Amino acid sequence: MSEAEWPPPDISQVFSSRASSEPSQPSGLLDLLGVAAVLLDAEGRVVLWSPQAEELYGYTAEEALGQYAAQLLVPEEHCDWVLKKFAEVMESGRSWDGTFPVRRKDGGTRLVELRNMRLLDDRGDFYALGLGTDAPTLREVERDVALSTRLISQSPIGIAIFDSDLRYMAVNPAMEQMHGIPAKDHLGRHYREIMKAAKFEMPEAAMRQVLDDGMPLIDQSTIVGHSPADPAPRLHAWTISVYRLEDTQGRVLGVAELVTDVTERYQSAKEATATRRRLALIADGSARIGTTLDVAQTARELADVTVPELADVVSVDVLDSVIDEHRPRTSAGPAFFRALALKAAHPTEALQAADPPGHIAAYDDDRVATRCVRTGRPILIPHADGNDLTCIARDDHAATLLARAGVHSYMAVPLIARATVLGFLGLTRARDPRPFDEDDLAIATELASRTAVCIDNARAHQSVRNAAETLQRSLLPHHPPHLPGLQVASRYQPAQAAYEIGGDWYDILPLGGDRTALVVGDVMGSGIDAAATMGRLRTATAAFAGLDLDPTRVLEQLDTITSGLEPYIATCLYAAYDPHRGECRIANAGHLPPVLVRDGGHPQLLDVPTGTPLGVGGVPFETTTVSLDPGDQLILYTDGLVETRHHPIDERLDTLLRVLEALDCPLEETCDRLLHDLRLPDDHDDVALLIARSQPFAPDGKQRPR
Repeated sequence: MSEAEWPPPDISQVFSSRASSEPSQPSGLLDLLGVAAVLLDAEGRVVLWSPQAEELYGYTAEEALGQYAAQLLVPEEHCDWVLKKFAEVMESGRSWDGTFPVRRKDGGTRLVELRNMRLLDDRGDFYALGLGTDAPTLREVERDVALSTRLISQSPIGIAIFDSDLRYMAVNPAMEQMHGIPAKDHLGRHYREIMKAAKFEMPEAAMRQVLDDGMPLIDQSTIVGHSPADPAPRLHAWTISVYRLEDTQGRVLGVAELVTDVTERYQSAKEATATRRRLALIADGSARIGTTLDVAQTARELADVTVPELADVVSVDVLDSVIDEHRPRTSAGPAFFRALALKAAHPTEALQAADPPGHIAAYDDDRVATRCVRTGRPILIPHADGNDLTCIARDDHAATLLARAGVHSYMAVPLIARATVLGFLGLTRARDPRPFDEDDLAIATELASRTAVCIDNARAHQSVRNAAETLQRSLLPHHPPHLPGLQVASRYQPAQAAYEIGGDWYDILPLGGDRTALVVGDVMGSGIDAAATMGRLRTATAAFAGLDLDPTRVLEQLDTITSGLEPYIATCLYAAYDPHRGECRIANAGHLPPVLVRDGGHPQLLDVPTGTPLGVGGVPFETTTVSLDPGDQLILYTDGLVETRHHPIDERLDTLLRVLEALDCPLEETCDRLLHDLRLPDDHDDVALLIARSQPFAPDGKQRPR
């Protein structure tokens, strides 16, 4: 529609309400203009005078009727010209129009826009009809109309006018272009007809609501789609506002719809939302990934973060050579992967196509996983077809499962830490209809990078831990085949995988005269250095015990040695049992007290002087003698058995006594029950446990059955 066609030719009918069955509503425009009507006879006398004339000119009908109009309304200097024009109109029948200064009753002058024409009645007499309105008011209305017409026709905002039945009465060029439908094809058609053809719509009920209550809808709906006017497909976004139209008397005429193209704003908001989503997911990953030094747990944390926020199914696999140092890394042929984590947002056959955690699988060199880890580059497959699924899956059966699961998009992202490829992160979409894009790949790459560093740290830590644990276990004793008058059981349990190995130890040392030394100790610290220090102290303890020294003298010698092992200090409890005397001599260097369980009695903590830890130096130790009758038990342990981060030590020692109270079983089972009942899943310390039970003893060295 061109500028000249707005308003449309039949604009006067735009707001007719059901014209075929009801009379048109009067227009408020004439009321706004206040058009005055005056009828003059052939002599120029006033014979009719409308109420609007009274308002415009100031004279009442009684004052004006019968008067010569020229004498009543025309200034004296214009009187001759007016009489001449009046005569021309009456003689020729040609109308006259123009703007003329009219004298009002109050003496003032008002510019009036006039239309004068000759009328003929049924008797053949002529009359003159003069229609007038205030010229400044008319100019203002004309300016408003011209401005509105120009703005509407040139506005980039699509504008449509509807009647009360929601039929199009006018559209501007912008709306015509948005719909891709000519303006003339809009007119008279219902809203839903055009919207169906244009393939996007705003609910009709909303427009009717505006008609009913007059409350405008401003930017209430955003439509996203393609404009038929674009030569090439391009996504647009529009907002819609609806206003009710009323005349000056408040009568409802219809509604106006304003459609604004907000594509740039929509795209900016979409990009901002994507950025916030990316940052939120990365921040979530930073907080949740790498909470432990456990390789498998770290992989599970990555899967938890990415499902379902980023993918429907996620797998985390590392090269088996990363876990098994004895397997060489290959650059040709199949790649061997060990599955660490697998998670899905919903039940799906895609899970069956993936490798379960712990499983080792070979992927040919043409598979996506193999190409990803050997090139060190992520692989994005936005739209996966049958050939793609074959390359994604381990074998043809797995590819069939992926197809049945509806997998349509896939990403493989390498796990790279310190320039070494550790494995890959596989992400799949099936139920989520969106294909993976570059933003998704950027998020996955960032999360994979953070996870790879955590996995590498955990792997290195586990390697050191394994070495320390191997060292420590190699330093711990084996039970002697025969201990006069004693039955013993022992356990060593390292801390959980997230923590380093500690320096706890125990020892069982045969002494002269059928005696046995029972030792538990704890080097403060962790790692290989602590384990090595423990080994040195254990060796020294065995050496001093072999000199048949009193328990206090053994601890004094160990204290001297430990003082030279800065920064380490240690606690130690040394007990020497003599089956001939049926007694045990105990010295303590800062260690927790042992528990004595009399045969048939209640467990009790022995009141042994605590002493100071080894390495402090200069503080004497004391020896306590305790009788041990056949069947009595002595329980020695390190703090890892009872200490926790959330309970007082006295409370935990009481728990130890309660557990022992309920036990009546062989020593080996007692060890296992104590560890099971007292150790917690997140315990951060290792534990050494040694239980000795006194047996009946004969001087010939043979133990007597009870």
